[in-house]
Amino acid sequence: MATDIKDVVIIGGGIAGFFTAYFLGKAGIRSTVVEQDSVGSHASGFAYGGLSALGGVGIPGPNWPVAREGMRLHRDLALSLPDETGVNTEYRAKSSLTLAFTEQEALAAEAVLAWQQRQEGYASRWVDSVEARSIEPRVSEDVLGAIHLVGNAEVEPYRLMLALAQAVEKLGATVRHGKVTGLKRDGEKAVAVVLESQEIPCDRVVIAMGPWSGETSAWLGVPIKVTPLKGQILRLHAPGPPIDCSVGWSGNYATTKLNGQLWAGTTEEEVGFDETPTSEARDTIMAAL
Repeated sequence: MATDIKDVVIIGGGIAGFFTAYFLGKAGIRSTVVEQDSVGSHASGFAYGGLSALGGVGIPGPNWPVAREGMRLHRDLALSLPDETGVNTEYRAKSSLTLAFTEQEALAAEAVLAWQQRQEGYASRWVDSVEARSIEPRVSEDVLGAIHLVGNAEVEPYRLMLALAQAVEKLGATVRHGKVTGLKRDGEKAVAVVLESQEIPCDRVVIAMGPWSGETSAWLGVPIKVTPLKGQILRLHAPGPPIDCSVGWSGNYATTKLNGQLWAGTTEEEVGFDETPTSEARDTIMAAL
């Protein structure tokens, strides 16, 4: 791929930053990833790792094309990344059960079901209480029914980050650690990324700072209204066979990972950048579970 872009600095060493470096490297463009902490040390390395294109904010709606393309890329990379790096990202297809316990929840499921059934590569259907419990016998007897969806997948987030870190370095990217404090400009063009003790010259800048993106408002002169939302996950040793599908209800989920642990979550807490686990979140998640 011919290009006059020589040097790109990517601010943020999470999933977005490293995927950007990966695809730039594949296009022959050199990049430097700047991470304040360690690679994948926040949400990117410790998230649930569920890959579902048919649900979430803006789906159906404006986020659907991005989600669909993201799933396609994950399927491709599940084959190529382990070959490139020797790291098993533990990608695997996994069906899901989205439970309904009230008539309102059942109507909401029905409203999206017809759209899901039109999407190529997925199989989505309504199952009643009996069939839902035949798929996963530990589902509560109070369930009215569920959407059973085939076509989703999961990945082990920290392994994916390790694989990406190795892959981008093989492609010629550099990983630097430090806190970015601003951008150096020549008119409207950014010509360097400013760290606390140095500057990194560049032709282009990619901001991939996740919930820290709000810090760039002062650099850019534009309000970037992004704030963190804390989510906690429990990793449990549970009796009985694995939960082979991903069971979800009202923003909560549970599934068994390849290491045998039952992962359950989650919370949504507006508490800034406090990452401390809490007993209140544990009790909330256990009650939903």
